[in-house]
Amino acid sequence: MTESLVARRAESLVEEAVADTRVIVLNGARQAGKSTLARQVARRHGGLWHSFDNPRTRSAAASDPIDFVRAEQMIVIDEVQRLPDILLPIKLQVDEHPRPGSFLLTGSARVMGMKNVADTLPGRVETIELWPFSQGEIDGSADDFVDHVLTDPLSLRPASALTKHDYVERICRGGFPDAVSRTERRRSVFLRNYVADLVNREVKQVSEVQRGPEMRTLIQLLAGQVGGLLVPANLAQTTGLSKTTVSKYLAVLHEVFLIKIIPAWSRGATGRAVKAPKFAFVDSGVAAQLSGHDSRSLVRADTLFGGLLESFVAMELARQTSWSQVDAELFHYRTRDGVEVDIVLQDRRGNIVGVEVKASSTAVSSDFSGLRHLAARLGSDFLAGIVLYTGPETLSFGPNLRAMPISAVWDSQVAQE
Repeated sequence: MTESLVARRAESLVEEAVADTRVIVLNGARQAGKSTLARQVARRHGGLWHSFDNPRTRSAAASDPIDFVRAEQMIVIDEVQRLPDILLPIKLQVDEHPRPGSFLLTGSARVMGMKNVADTLPGRVETIELWPFSQGEIDGSADDFVDHVLTDPLSLRPASALTKHDYVERICRGGFPDAVSRTERRRSVFLRNYVADLVNREVKQVSEVQRGPEMRTLIQLLAGQVGGLLVPANLAQTTGLSKTTVSKYLAVLHEVFLIKIIPAWSRGATGRAVKAPKFAFVDSGVAAQLSGHDSRSLVRADTLFGGLLESFVAMELARQTSWSQVDAELFHYRTRDGVEVDIVLQDRRGNIVGVEVKASSTAVSSDFSGLRHLAARLGSDFLAGIVLYTGPETLSFGPNLRAMPISAVWDSQVAQE
């Protein structure tokens, strides 16, 4: 499989934005396919291509930025975070010539959130996230679970032939185009080098972090706690770093798309909800590589597999929220009493679907305890509670409660009623 053969969900979002927005920012992890997608859009629109990975191009832009951004056609700038000062000249250009689709910018960091950048292009920019391949992009399946569960969740009756080992292999494969197309041994080399390059290049270029060994220690620690709560004080105690330093490092790892921070969900006044966020690794292959496991050993590492599986599912759903027709957000829920729901999906009207992720191939009633708690609290706003497990069939566990195969996330149209 090669990246050029895979249709990306984000492509239609970019084309829609080109039609009515002056500046489009395509953000995502390095090696996720941003350059390939941007080149395709540039060819269709006759755009000029520039890459700030090229030091000569970057130098020319820094020397005469006003002239650099002046053109009659679309200008595409790849890896724009390497010269964020170019954004002010872009603002001046699009204010003078307010044409939709004037600029398409890509960044391997959250460009509009960078220091001194956030207020540069208000009202002129749309940011679109490009993640590593989703399972649906790889398989050529629907990737529309979020839309289904927040509109008509109980109409789904998916079945699956996938086994626990199949899910393990998908986790270890991850979604980076260059990793998906490789053998397992060569994929391990790619992922190991990816993390090293991220620390040595991306992190240092978007932040003041210079202590690579400290950052690598923190990343390794996170890999062993994937799917857990993100508590800087606990991480500081384990690593010997200050809480302030850990918080800064975590923000940087989120900014360069190594991890995704999942906020805690709460509604109204409650003293029982835990406010600490959870986190997931943006690419499950990176997390598995950092844990020291391959697809054979991970099958036997039940505790670690559970956290990796939850992180894997959370990121598949996070991808879908960026292109789904339903405007949805992703949260987690946990009380101080230990009641928890792995993933909470909420639409703009406040409708809620709770999702639990289980590594077991058998679903039992106790798997729904957190979902029942959330249902009792929410009343009619609770649309459904779904346990995603490694078993083969959809099972009912009461009104609005279903167990479904994990593969329903990317192939939810199987056997619909």
